[in-house]
Amino acid sequence: MADMHNHIQGLVGGRVLLPDGECAKADIAFRDGQISAVGDAGGRRCIDAAGLLVLPGMVDIHGDAFERQLAPRPEVQFPLDMAMADSDRQLVANGITTAFHGITCSWEGGLRGIDSARALVMHLAEARRMNGSGPFSADLSADNRVHLRFENHNVEAAAEVLQWIEQGLIDFLAFNDHLPAIARRMGDDGRVAKYAERAGVSAARFREIVGTSQARRDEVPEVVRRLADQAMRAGVPMASHDDTSPEDRRHYQSMGCEIAEFPMTREAAQLARELGNPVIMGAPNVVRGGSHIGLVRAADMVQEGTCSVLASDYFYPAMLAAPFRLAQDGIVPLAEAWALVSRNPARAAGLGDRGDIAVGQRADLLLVDDSRPGAPRVVATLVAGEPRHVTRHLVVH
Repeated sequence: MADMHNHIQGLVGGRVLLPDGECAKADIAFRDGQISAVGDAGGRRCIDAAGLLVLPGMVDIHGDAFERQLAPRPEVQFPLDMAMADSDRQLVANGITTAFHGITCSWEGGLRGIDSARALVMHLAEARRMNGSGPFSADLSADNRVHLRFENHNVEAAAEVLQWIEQGLIDFLAFNDHLPAIARRMGDDGRVAKYAERAGVSAARFREIVGTSQARRDEVPEVVRRLADQAMRAGVPMASHDDTSPEDRRHYQSMGCEIAEFPMTREAAQLARELGNPVIMGAPNVVRGGSHIGLVRAADMVQEGTCSVLASDYFYPAMLAAPFRLAQDGIVPLAEAWALVSRNPARAAGLGDRGDIAVGQRADLLLVDDSRPGAPRVVATLVAGEPRHVTRHLVVH
């Protein structure tokens, strides 16, 4: 594989998913990390992709499975560099070449508090600095980016987050408001124990934190407005998380949040579609056949044309499985399903240089064995034309 890294210039013999939706045998050539030709590799040193499906690399616009690497058990945490390096390996093994890590910045504290968020944001900023102009560092293979999930009642953290946006450290900003739902559960000792465990405090202390955060509710609208204004100036795409009504969507749309992330009702999602907003749903929802909390089915939303993006949410392998499941179930053709995890999230995130197999696009490519119905397998993942994950010997011509 080391020799392969330095000399691969293309792929030959694969069935390539082209931007027009056609899947046809075609060769692909790379130069300087970009696709330089589709249709003829020009006698270059190429991987033989015969018998494999060649797809654009996946763009995961919202994934927080990395939290399990950071804290695999309650009160057990591992160093950031180790946890994120392992998460990165999982990303490319599952065909995700661009990952927006859903880093929560919450009033809760602990794993999802400002200190943890700061450490993650700065760690990824340092990785980006080390990358220079290249697509990855010695430690990270995928293009790792920051999706900051700002909890609206985290008033004290707003000033620092404003600085992060100004410094170019945030690639995607989503507004979350989980406090009302959490506050309603304060009478459930079991629930409170779980929240407190995640925050690293006692149950009594967690209830105090909830009360303090609720007391600052009048400051929330101004905090959200300032963050949205700063993000607009910086050109950072914004989303609202868990819209419960059309009114929620209109409110956030008015501030420049033009993406609806995991809308909780069909009405909110339908309005987003009418407004031309991308609608993000979870790939695990598709794979499992429905929402794990009994909300709208993502497959239904795809079928009616409401859902335009699928994200890994909490389980990276679902990103690969979901498009094939949609195609197998006759919901949409594979080309349309694959756009949900490649072209569409890339465009929603403002990335026009990836998501399609076309000249000038980044050479982020997957070689997939689709010979077993319902069980696609990533054979190789290329990031900017370089193999970063290979599961079997590949013949090179």
